[in-house]
Amino acid sequence: MNSANLDPLEALWTLKWETPAGRQLQMLSFKGRPLLLNFWATWCPPCVEELPLLNSFFGKNKENGWQVLGLAVDKLAPVQAFLQKMPVEFPVAMAGLAGADLGRKLGNMTGGLPFTVVLGKDGLVAHRKMGRISVEDLVLWASIK
Repeated sequence: MNSANLDPLEALWTLKWETPAGRQLQMLSFKGRPLLLNFWATWCPPCVEELPLLNSFFGKNKENGWQVLGLAVDKLAPVQAFLQKMPVEFPVAMAGLAGADLGRKLGNMTGGLPFTVVLGKDGLVAHRKMGRISVEDLVLWASIK
């Protein structure tokens, strides 16, 4: 199946990413439960500032089925070095420049970072947020099923 012919949301679930540790991560493994998908980069100060919030959200909500995936729109070496200094509990995958294209397809018209997409367990977009997330955003999103 050619993902170029699919709608952007359908195509999302067909994607595979490499983690900073070199393992394969399949988007399909996230389907069926709520997912906070965060596009970020090590060179983006607001991205770095919100990672502890995302990590806390994941820690508090994973028992309720929530998942968080950080898609690094960055190069491998800086992400590896960054995660050594500031590890997170949730998975991170290397999206590279393809991540910027995917972000645009999911509603990030400016291509800026950070960009967050919240998907319900039905796999549909429930929220999008351009820019740094807040505690209030996370409280609202946590109520999504």
